[in-house]
Formats: sequence, structure tokens, C-alpha cells
Amino acid sequence: MPKVQASIIHWPCEFLRPWKLVILALGIGLLLIGSVLMPAPDWDVGISFIMAILTYLTAPWLIHVVRRLDWKRLPLALFLAWFSIDGCYWLYWSIVNPDALFMRPANAFASTFIYLLMGMVWMYSDSLQQLWSETRRAVGEAMSSGKKGRPS
Repeated sequence: MPKVQASIIHWPCEFLRPWKLVILALGIGLLLIGSVLMPAPDWDVGISFIMAILTYLTAPWLIHVVRRLDWKRLPLALFLAWFSIDGCYWLYWSIVNPDALFMRPANAFASTFIYLLMGMVWMYSDSLQQLWSETRRAVGEAMSSGKKGRPS
């Protein structure tokens, strides 16, 4: 049963859904493994936690605001998206190691897509099983409609 009622989302309930927390933990785990196995001047434990948690807290709301065409909240949502994607990165590396900021454009590019993808995943307000079922159905429909348009 979705928590969306008249465009109101109960964010505390959404942030505490076990499947969302598991995906967050897995994502942080992958970031930590990457920071060890693929050393880069701008990839460490601190920024991995900061960016992952900010994405978890702000990306679903950005998707919600855009989906609802909530023009009143859009400036704040975009600011929070920028801060989660690039602002916190700039602030962190300005303090820890300013020389690492040469990686900023590449990080912003990759982080933007990850931010939007995870915002769409975490915006879903039902069970993981229901998400998987709806995703499989939508992909199946897209695949079957694509075959109809092809010449034999």
C-alpha cells in the first residue's frame, strides 16, 4: 500500500523502509570498496558516506517535486540536488585536499546520473517486491510493443 495520498509523502516512513536502507548500505559498501580498489585522488571514505547519505535524503524529493511540477519547491529541490552532487564535494575537498578538485567535472557528471537514478528508485513508495513486479511488467510491455513495430 503506497504512502502517497493527495501528493503527500510520509518521508520518515519512506526513509525507514528496510529495502531502501539495504540499498543505501549496499551502495555505501560499493563506494567504500571502490575507494580502496580503485584509488583516485578524490575518492575516500568520508566523501563516499557524505554523498551517499545526502543522495538518499534529497534525490527522491527532487524526483517528487519534478513529477508533481511543484514550481514553488523546485528552486530548493534543485539547490539540494546541486549540493548533494557537487556542492558537498567541492566543500569537502576544499578543506581536505584542494588539489583533488581537478576531478570535479568528471565527478559531477557521473554523480548526476547516479543521483537521478537513485532518486527514481528511492522515490518508489511500496515494497521492493512490488517495484520488481511493476518493473518486469513495464519492461515486458515495452519489449512486446517494440516487436510489433518491426517488419517481419
